[in-house]
Amino acid sequence: MSTATVSAVMNDTAFVSPVLRARVVTAIRELRYEPSLAARNLRRSRSQLIALAVADLSNPFYARIVWSAEAAVAAWGYSLVLFNSDEKPDTERRILSRIRTLGCDGMVLVPVGAANQYQPHEFDGMATVLLGRAIEGNSADTVTIDNREAGRQAVDYLLDLGHRRIGSITGPMQLSTSKGRLDGMIDAMAARGLAPQPGHVRSGEFREEAAYSVARDMMGSPDRPTAIYVANGVMAIGVMRAVADLGLRCPQDISIASTDTVAGAGGLKPRLTRTEHPIADMTNEALRLLVDRIEERVSEPVRSIVFQPALIVGESCMPLGRNAG
Repeated sequence: MSTATVSAVMNDTAFVSPVLRARVVTAIRELRYEPSLAARNLRRSRSQLIALAVADLSNPFYARIVWSAEAAVAAWGYSLVLFNSDEKPDTERRILSRIRTLGCDGMVLVPVGAANQYQPHEFDGMATVLLGRAIEGNSADTVTIDNREAGRQAVDYLLDLGHRRIGSITGPMQLSTSKGRLDGMIDAMAARGLAPQPGHVRSGEFREEAAYSVARDMMGSPDRPTAIYVANGVMAIGVMRAVADLGLRCPQDISIASTDTVAGAGGLKPRLTRTEHPIADMTNEALRLLVDRIEERVSEPVRSIVFQPALIVGESCMPLGRNAG
């Protein structure tokens, strides 16, 4: 029995007589033969590996992305290789080199650098989808949320409650997420003839401890804001801690709204008002676009998918007239 006959039976690629097929199947069972995925991928010039490089694995937001991605890649017959850049562009640069060395078929990347740190065709030669954050002028497919709308929705809600002295704790301003959410806040306030006061917009670096420190400083000032918009869920935890440590109450003394929350934050008191990403849908869409590129099912030069945020009203905001601040 030839190797060609065995291959035809295993892959159902050619006619094999019933008698000969039965002999092959019996031999496979007796020998407990398992086909070599590595050999098959070598013939196809594919590794069946997809890289996922996230910005900060200590942030539960990215743990939810990883969970969604693992299920999605398995459904498409791929394996996931995970990397964490820890919001450091130098680390990301090493990760990109490592991904190419491993021969991954494609990657989903949450970029951490400024746009000018990437070449316009940085990701040519490897199927790539940017997730959550865009790089202006880059040629990769992108799946994001409407960050400007996320900031606008949250701050509009605070304005509707009567707040006018609204502060914000942002992420690093070289990131599209940080800039978009702050732009949305400024849009919402400008539409009512308002603007943030000097010192009321500060960077918390998308880190809990940095946001804690900034919030303590902001809320310790005589003209502290009556409400704060926090640009991500991890920083919101830091802000809530700062409120408690200063002996203030949320929302009686200060209202807090954020974009996104973190796993377990549902147990916080009060429950956080926030604009949320559809994380699973965004991750699945990013991987769908990526597999399309890997398997050459699309010809469009660049695709950009933008999801809309949803406002989730919790108990962390109060009308200004009932606020002691």
